[in-house]
Amino acid sequence: MRSQTQSVIGAAGIVAFGFLASRMLGLLRSVVIADAFGTDPELDAYWVAFRLPDLVFQLLAGATLSAAFIPTFSRVLLRSGEEGAWRLASSVLNLVALATFVLAGLAFLLAPWLVPLLAPGLGEGTGREAELSALAVELTRFMLLSPLFFGISGMLTGILNARQHFVAPALAPLVYNLSIILGAIILSEPLGVYGLAWGVVAGALGHLLVQVPVLGLVGMRWRPSFEVYSAGVREVLRLMGPRVIGLAATQVNFLVVIFFASFISSGAISSVTYAFLIMLLPVGVVGMAISTAAFPTLAQQAAAHQYEQLRESLTGALRTILFLAVPASAGLVLLGRPVVRLLLQRGAFEASDTDLVVAALTFYALGVWAHAGIEILSRGFYALSDTKTPVQLAVVAMLLNVVLAAALVGPLELRGLAAAASITAALEFGLLLRVLHVRLGGFDRIGLRRSLGGTLLATAVMTEVVLIMRLLLGAAGADAMEPLGALVVTVAAGGLGLFTYLGASYVTNREEYRALLGRFGG
Repeated sequence: MRSQTQSVIGAAGIVAFGFLASRMLGLLRSVVIADAFGTDPELDAYWVAFRLPDLVFQLLAGATLSAAFIPTFSRVLLRSGEEGAWRLASSVLNLVALATFVLAGLAFLLAPWLVPLLAPGLGEGTGREAELSALAVELTRFMLLSPLFFGISGMLTGILNARQHFVAPALAPLVYNLSIILGAIILSEPLGVYGLAWGVVAGALGHLLVQVPVLGLVGMRWRPSFEVYSAGVREVLRLMGPRVIGLAATQVNFLVVIFFASFISSGAISSVTYAFLIMLLPVGVVGMAISTAAFPTLAQQAAAHQYEQLRESLTGALRTILFLAVPASAGLVLLGRPVVRLLLQRGAFEASDTDLVVAALTFYALGVWAHAGIEILSRGFYALSDTKTPVQLAVVAMLLNVVLAAALVGPLELRGLAAAASITAALEFGLLLRVLHVRLGGFDRIGLRRSLGGTLLATAVMTEVVLIMRLLLGAAGADAMEPLGALVVTVAAGGLGLFTYLGASYVTNREEYRALLGRFGG
């Protein structure tokens, strides 16, 4: 068990580094875009156009990767050896590539009708409604090239992860983000938002190319076959079905935000998108990184019917995620304004734009811990080849999100959209935890409660220290809306909060504290 845990820890370190670097580049991408475009209405058109290509990718490669392919690959490898596993990988890869091409082609043809439905209020009040809608359609059609590359690349990520290879998949998002950054810096002046679109397409191609050379190292043998009627491929398709619905529910949540934000004000779509991207930094570094690294091990344990080890792996991963995500959630609420001021407010991005982003970010940040926890809990079901249960719960959460967003957007505007997302994430987390507890015959409830209690207590101490520090810095003249003041507040209050949390955790949650130090210390 210790060797498996160390393997997950080592993989988590690689994946966490990749996610951290990717998220930092993602932040830099937001900084560069904000500097070049601020919350310009044309940028709203870009964000609207981004949704349809992303939907095409997520519904196919996204559904295949986490829910269906890796667990099936693990079982076929265990039962039929490498020859059967590579036949499965080739067939699924070919099917996903073909389906992505067909779906992207349909989206291209239907874009003039679909895109205006996503954001019917786009450009409202600017006098440029028709122009911006046409721009969004053109950008959508161009960026539909990206899922063609991502469909293949996403499958390569699944193949490499299934073989416990995480380096190339961790580097691929860096190439993608770097391409968009270069598009914003080099091409925004001559091409406007088309420069961002070129960055997206080139980045998707780079995401693919960086992984191709590694396939030979893991023994991949590609065949131009489909084998639709083979047991492995049918199993992948069976598991994909519910996951497609689940990802569709997630995409509906994104579309709901864009739909309602388009009626709030010009620039509201960009503002809420900036806030969401900042919130994703801790979710990615903590929740996605640990869950991605742990998932192949969970799938192997489930395939071998090692359910006791599976429970221990899931519980340990969840405790670690909450230990890191809960204080990150609190810290982002406390320091959201100086962080946004420091990162985004320059060039075309003004103080009024900061206010809009902070309004949404504060409420998004409240749900960081839930979004991060959902990542590992959903993978617990996928490891058990159960894609229906998390999908059913995701649909319930989606319906609640639509209702809450419609109810809260009027009185709270962007705050209401972000609050709806956080509330529904917390509900989905609770439901997943409850049902998975029953499916696995119980978690270590006492250990989980003790760990979470210690985390909450240490976070409360950290919160008090950060608030006091902010008051002292404010009294000393550090203005969080000025560049130097924002830097001082972020570094001083944030740094002291971090050390306070670690110190308090040594007392209140020593087991997680030592485990964290052990992971960093190897």
